[in-house]
Amino acid sequence: MNRSEGRPGQSEGRKRRVVVFGTYDLDAHPRARVLIEGMRAHGVVVVECNAALGLDTAGRVGVLTRPALLPLVAGRVLWRWTELLWRSRGVGRPEAVLVPYLGHFDVHLARLRFPSTPRILDHLVSGLDTARDRRLGGGWRDRALGLVDRAALRAATVVVVDTDEHLEQLHPAARRRALVVPVGAPDSWAVAPGPLYAGDRPLRVVFFGRYTPLQGAVTIGRALSLLAANPSVQVTMIGDGQDRAEARRVAGANPNVTWHGPVPPTQLPAVVAAHDVCLGVFGTGPKALRVVPNKVFQGVRAGCAIVTSDTAPQRRVLGDVPVYVPPGDATELAAQLSSLAGQPERVRAAQERSRRSGPQLTPSVVTAPLMQTMGWSADR
Repeated sequence: MNRSEGRPGQSEGRKRRVVVFGTYDLDAHPRARVLIEGMRAHGVVVVECNAALGLDTAGRVGVLTRPALLPLVAGRVLWRWTELLWRSRGVGRPEAVLVPYLGHFDVHLARLRFPSTPRILDHLVSGLDTARDRRLGGGWRDRALGLVDRAALRAATVVVVDTDEHLEQLHPAARRRALVVPVGAPDSWAVAPGPLYAGDRPLRVVFFGRYTPLQGAVTIGRALSLLAANPSVQVTMIGDGQDRAEARRVAGANPNVTWHGPVPPTQLPAVVAAHDVCLGVFGTGPKALRVVPNKVFQGVRAGCAIVTSDTAPQRRVLGDVPVYVPPGDATELAAQLSSLAGQPERVRAAQERSRRSGPQLTPSVVTAPLMQTMGWSADR
């Protein structure tokens, strides 16, 4: 259990206190870290009751394709819940309980453990939406995940989503209790940015992620194949996941691409900041058109020029900060990267836009709507 000391000069009795409760993983899902840092920045005392499940999104959703694993996963969940109940002893009665991302089941335990306390569920993505994006939906899976989503939303007092598009996806009864809190980026991404691009060397481009269909890694791979003869664009591909093998196959033998596995979260911000351009997402599925991904927020805070898909939520949140390309358009993505390599002034302008916008994407700023909804704005 970790406790924040809040703002100096404020007595303990006057501080708002929130318990963050669940099987979340701060390293795998930085969204939880953003909410925690944001509340603390607003003077809220945060007590973490965490027993990480040890399964990422792919692992949890993967049970749909291998139902035989369900008893093992259920056993792990029950063990972690036992830990959570033990760790939550003595926390008293907080003003609220926050159940972070992937808390579809944790919110029910929170309801039992804190029955009269408001429960904030970070419903960043629905289980049904995630399964469909990962091409695991259909039939009984859709029905089961729909039930899981609806039950989780009913158990929450306040529902948090990340975009207006996801807000509109909610059932009207849940929508009345919901608000939008952008994904943002943890303060660890406020690293010293690299120098502005001068055009005296190849353009350094980075992609990092879990290679989900939403991220459009296969589109990036196709763009890389079109850039194979252009040594002025050097690309670093970081991470692993569902579409990595296919992305690498379609990229072909581009000598200007380096493929890496996952980089530790503590090292990733500095690695990204050492590049000129950070790639966002390029997927064409419904989910990809409804999000502003954390990698875009992170790339902005690291001071990189951003190249990402031209979607309504990204336009609305980021304005003219990124360089936009149509979703799924590998040809245009390759053309834009090639053009940027030959126009260093465009790269510098995009880097400067990110560096001006980064302070507007901090945990403190993006969590302000949550503070207002909970009636805690006066603590700011």
